Amino acid sequence: MDWTDLIDTAFRVAGNSNQANRAEAVRAVEASVIGGEEPVASTAGRHPDHFRKGVLVLTTHRLLFLKDGKPPVPVPLAAVTDATVTRTKLNGEVLTVVALTGFHRFEDVAKAEVFAERLREAARLARTAPPRAPEPAPSGEQLLDRLERLAALRTSGALTDEEFTRAKRRLLG
Repeated sequence: MDWTDLIDTAFRVAGNSNQANRAEAVRAVEASVIGGEEPVASTAGRHPDHFRKGVLVLTTHRLLFLKDGKPPVPVPLAAVTDATVTRTKLNGEVLTVVALTGFHRFEDVAKAEVFAERLREAARLARTAPPRAPEPAPSGEQLLDRLERLAALRTSGALTDEEFTRAKRRLLG
Protein backbone atom coordinates (compact mmCIF):
# COMPACT_ATOMS: atom_id res chain seq x y z
CA MET A 1 0.00 0.00 0.00
CA ASP A 2 1.36 3.43 -0.86
CA TRP A 3 0.58 6.88 0.59
CA THR A 4 -2.09 7.68 -1.99
CA ASP A 5 -3.99 4.41 -1.42
CA LEU A 6 -3.81 4.86 2.34
CA ILE A 7 -5.13 8.43 2.31
CA ASP A 8 -7.80 7.70 -0.34
CA THR A 9 -9.12 4.87 1.82
CA ALA A 10 -9.33 7.10 4.88
CA PHE A 11 -11.07 9.89 2.93
CA ARG A 12 -13.67 7.41 1.66
CA VAL A 13 -14.26 6.25 5.24
CA ALA A 14 -14.63 9.90 6.30
CA GLY A 15 -17.21 10.41 3.56
CA ASN A 16 -15.10 13.15 1.99
CA SER A 17 -15.07 12.87 -1.81
CA ASN A 18 -13.23 16.15 -2.42
CA GLN A 19 -10.36 15.26 -4.78
CA ALA A 20 -8.52 18.52 -4.04
CA ASN A 21 -8.47 17.72 -0.30
CA ARG A 22 -7.21 14.21 -1.02
CA ALA A 23 -4.45 15.47 -3.30
CA GLU A 24 -3.45 18.13 -0.77
CA ALA A 25 -3.29 15.52 2.02
CA VAL A 26 -1.07 13.26 -0.10
CA ARG A 27 1.24 16.20 -0.93
CA ALA A 28 1.42 17.24 2.74
CA VAL A 29 2.38 13.73 3.85
CA GLU A 30 4.84 13.07 1.03
CA ALA A 31 6.54 16.42 1.72
CA SER A 32 7.08 15.47 5.36
CA VAL A 33 8.09 11.81 4.98
CA ILE A 34 11.08 10.79 7.09
CA GLY A 35 13.75 8.59 5.46
CA GLY A 36 12.62 4.96 5.59
CA GLU A 37 9.09 5.83 6.73
CA GLU A 38 6.37 3.61 5.28
CA PRO A 39 2.56 3.78 5.52
CA VAL A 40 0.93 1.23 7.85
CA ALA A 41 -2.78 2.05 8.29
CA SER A 42 -5.32 4.85 8.12
CA THR A 43 -8.79 5.69 9.31
CA ALA A 44 -11.10 8.66 9.63
CA GLY A 45 -11.63 10.63 12.80
CA ARG A 46 -12.36 14.06 14.14
CA HIS A 47 -10.19 16.22 16.34
CA PRO A 48 -12.30 17.86 19.11
CA ASP A 49 -11.39 21.30 17.74
CA HIS A 50 -12.86 20.55 14.30
CA PHE A 51 -16.37 19.82 13.09
CA ARG A 52 -15.55 17.77 9.99
CA LYS A 53 -13.60 14.54 9.98
CA GLY A 54 -9.95 14.34 9.06
CA VAL A 55 -7.60 11.45 8.38
CA LEU A 56 -5.47 9.55 10.90
CA VAL A 57 -2.44 8.00 9.21
CA LEU A 58 -0.23 5.49 11.01
CA THR A 59 3.29 5.11 9.62
CA THR A 60 6.30 3.11 10.75
CA HIS A 61 7.52 6.23 12.61
CA ARG A 62 4.55 8.45 13.49
CA LEU A 63 0.84 8.96 13.87
CA LEU A 64 -0.33 11.85 11.69
CA PHE A 65 -3.62 13.77 11.71
CA LEU A 66 -4.48 15.44 8.39
CA LYS A 67 -7.23 17.97 7.94
CA ASP A 68 -8.11 20.28 5.04
CA GLY A 69 -4.63 20.49 3.56
CA LYS A 70 -3.04 21.79 6.74
CA PRO A 71 0.39 20.50 7.75
CA PRO A 72 0.10 17.10 9.46
CA VAL A 73 0.02 16.99 13.25
CA PRO A 74 2.69 14.36 14.07
CA VAL A 75 2.95 12.13 17.14
CA PRO A 76 6.24 10.13 17.19
CA LEU A 77 5.51 6.44 17.81
CA ALA A 78 8.47 6.04 20.16
CA ALA A 79 6.79 8.62 22.42
CA VAL A 80 3.39 6.84 22.52
CA THR A 81 2.78 5.21 25.90
CA ASP A 82 -0.90 4.27 25.58
CA ALA A 83 -3.80 4.20 23.12
CA THR A 84 -7.31 3.49 24.39
CA VAL A 85 -10.78 3.49 22.89
CA THR A 86 -13.97 4.49 24.67
CA ARG A 87 -17.49 4.81 23.32
CA THR A 88 -19.81 7.72 23.98
CA LYS A 89 -23.28 8.51 22.68
CA LEU A 90 -22.27 11.99 21.58
CA ASN A 91 -18.79 11.41 20.13
CA GLY A 92 -18.91 7.77 18.98
CA GLU A 93 -15.67 5.83 19.34
CA VAL A 94 -13.05 8.03 20.97
CA LEU A 95 -9.35 7.23 20.50
CA THR A 96 -7.14 8.65 23.24
CA VAL A 97 -3.40 8.62 22.60
CA VAL A 98 -1.06 9.35 25.50
CA ALA A 99 2.47 10.25 24.46
CA LEU A 100 5.50 11.87 26.00
CA THR A 101 4.77 14.76 23.63
CA GLY A 102 1.24 15.27 24.96
CA PHE A 103 -2.30 13.95 25.15
CA HIS A 104 -4.27 13.52 21.90
CA ARG A 105 -7.99 12.80 21.53
CA PHE A 106 -9.79 11.89 18.33
CA GLU A 107 -13.56 11.45 18.20
CA ASP A 108 -15.91 9.50 15.94
CA VAL A 109 -13.02 7.30 14.80
CA ALA A 110 -13.93 4.63 12.26
CA LYS A 111 -12.81 1.13 13.32
CA ALA A 112 -11.13 2.68 16.36
CA GLU A 113 -10.40 -0.57 18.18
CA VAL A 114 -8.57 -2.12 15.22
CA PHE A 115 -6.66 1.11 14.58
CA ALA A 116 -5.72 1.44 18.28
CA GLU A 117 -4.36 -2.11 18.30
CA ARG A 118 -2.18 -1.39 15.26
CA LEU A 119 -1.04 1.86 16.88
CA ARG A 120 -0.09 0.11 20.15
CA GLU A 121 1.87 -2.56 18.25
CA ALA A 122 3.66 0.01 16.05
CA ALA A 123 4.54 2.08 19.13
CA ARG A 124 5.90 -1.00 20.92
CA LEU A 125 8.06 -1.83 17.90
CA ALA A 126 9.29 1.77 17.66
CA ARG A 127 10.32 1.79 21.33
CA THR A 128 12.12 -1.56 21.18
CA ALA A 129 13.73 -1.29 17.74
CA PRO A 130 17.44 -0.55 17.63
CA PRO A 131 18.33 2.87 16.21
CA ARG A 132 18.20 2.85 12.44
CA ALA A 133 21.26 3.39 10.33
CA PRO A 134 20.85 6.28 7.93
CA GLU A 135 19.43 5.26 4.60
CA PRO A 136 22.05 5.02 1.86
CA ALA A 137 22.03 7.87 -0.61
CA PRO A 138 20.07 7.08 -3.75
CA SER A 139 22.05 6.15 -6.84
CA GLY A 140 22.41 8.71 -9.60
CA GLU A 141 19.66 7.03 -11.62
CA GLN A 142 17.26 6.88 -8.64
CA LEU A 143 17.95 10.53 -7.83
CA LEU A 144 17.30 11.55 -11.43
CA ASP A 145 14.01 9.59 -11.46
CA ARG A 146 12.86 11.30 -8.27
CA LEU A 147 13.81 14.76 -9.54
CA GLU A 148 11.97 14.11 -12.82
CA ARG A 149 8.87 13.02 -10.88
CA LEU A 150 9.02 16.19 -8.78
CA ALA A 151 9.41 18.34 -11.91
CA ALA A 152 6.40 16.61 -13.51
CA LEU A 153 4.33 17.24 -10.37
CA ARG A 154 5.28 20.93 -10.45
CA THR A 155 4.54 21.22 -14.17
CA SER A 156 1.11 19.61 -13.68
CA GLY A 157 0.33 22.05 -10.87
CA ALA A 158 0.22 19.35 -8.19
CA LEU A 159 3.18 21.02 -6.42
CA THR A 160 3.73 24.72 -5.91
CA ASP A 161 7.17 26.19 -6.61
CA GLU A 162 7.77 26.36 -2.85
CA GLU A 163 6.80 22.70 -2.32
CA PHE A 164 8.98 21.69 -5.28
CA THR A 165 11.98 23.58 -3.90
CA ARG A 166 11.54 22.08 -0.42
CA ALA A 167 11.23 18.53 -1.78
CA LYS A 168 14.21 19.03 -4.09
CA ARG A 169 16.37 20.28 -1.20
CA ARG A 170 15.37 17.25 0.85
CA LEU A 171 16.33 14.92 -2.01
CA LEU A 172 19.67 16.57 -2.67
CA GLY A 173 20.53 16.83 1.03
